[in-house]
Amino acid sequence: MDKILIRGGNPLAGSVRISGSKNAALPILFSSLLASGPSRYRRVPRLRDIDNTLGLLETLGVGVSRSGHEVTLDTSGLSRCEAPYDLVRKMRASVLVLGPLLARLGRARVSLPGGCAIGARPIDLHLKGMEALGAEIRLDHGYVTASVPGRLRGAEFTFDRVTVTGTENVLMAAVLAEGRSVLRNAAREPEVKALADVLNRMGARVRGAGSDEIVVEGVAGLHPVEAEIIPDRIETGTFLAAAAVTGGRVEILDCEPRHVGSVIDKLRRAGAEITVGERTITVCGPERLKSVDVQTQPYPGFPTDMQAQFMALMSVAEGVSVIAETIFENRFIHVSELSRMGADIVISGDTATVRGVRRLSGAPVMASDLRASACLVLAGLVAENTTLIHRVYHLDRGYEALEEKFSALGAEIRRVS
Repeated sequence: MDKILIRGGNPLAGSVRISGSKNAALPILFSSLLASGPSRYRRVPRLRDIDNTLGLLETLGVGVSRSGHEVTLDTSGLSRCEAPYDLVRKMRASVLVLGPLLARLGRARVSLPGGCAIGARPIDLHLKGMEALGAEIRLDHGYVTASVPGRLRGAEFTFDRVTVTGTENVLMAAVLAEGRSVLRNAAREPEVKALADVLNRMGARVRGAGSDEIVVEGVAGLHPVEAEIIPDRIETGTFLAAAAVTGGRVEILDCEPRHVGSVIDKLRRAGAEITVGERTITVCGPERLKSVDVQTQPYPGFPTDMQAQFMALMSVAEGVSVIAETIFENRFIHVSELSRMGADIVISGDTATVRGVRRLSGAPVMASDLRASACLVLAGLVAENTTLIHRVYHLDRGYEALEEKFSALGAEIRRVS
């Protein structure tokens, strides 16, 4: 199993180009199931989660063609409505086949999902939304079986809590429902807006995406589409954080600054100098960051997917910071590994108190999930001596060529077997 070896201490310098967003690409690729024929997508990142998605689509009868960062999906041969456990267990987002299959075929059988070990992430709101649209839902032997006689029916549905994949799944089902649907307390994330934009280009009638109320006028059918995936805001935030914590100067290219406003705000308060262009961000890190408090919130608040990386920064910042995680439980697993590197962190419930130290010390550490992996990379970049990160397959789920990009910025980082 591969590991990542880092010798810390180098300020990062240069420019880095941001890849397409994994969290936008996944629902958009699954949305191809809503129409018959070939759809083409550009700027699709080369990631393990994307590989798993394409493999799942192939098992459903979709023709998959891939060249570099371009993917073509031909859904005219869609022949199956079951997403089996062996594929779904690898990636929680696989549950996003439920809405499109149910809307187009009138039936779907999907294994209950897997993914990162960061606490319970139930799909109850996905299922309640489908039921509101007229689907009959059964749970048996670890599978969700959904069916509807004829077409789904438009409905008004309020999510009990904000859920990104739940919003996306119900939205994809609603676009082919008969009549109007109103989704309230919907997720506002840019990935939801990106999905709605693609659906509208396919012939759907969706408005309000990006707000907490989405209105859908159902249509009888959709057509294939050509689309480009938006930049990955979490990769953008990770490189912003890396430049700031190493005291470097990095220009981030092909990004969407509006999507990382909360991260930019916290880094500026911590002492980083940040200049924002139309599609670029330049960050200059201080000699030492200052501690700032963080509370994760649904978009446009501070993203839970940046919490671990920000904790690595606060571990070496001047002062004491309080980091509150309000989205997922069990998302402080990386704390024990940071502590092995000399970080001073105390956890109480959903809050971590971080007392910054002057330097971390390189050590062998183990990644527990995708964003914890990135956290340990950032810690390794500023630690004395060498850090060896085990179980880096998590990184391959969500970061494209991460070590190559950091190497190009001057980091001493390489993958070893």
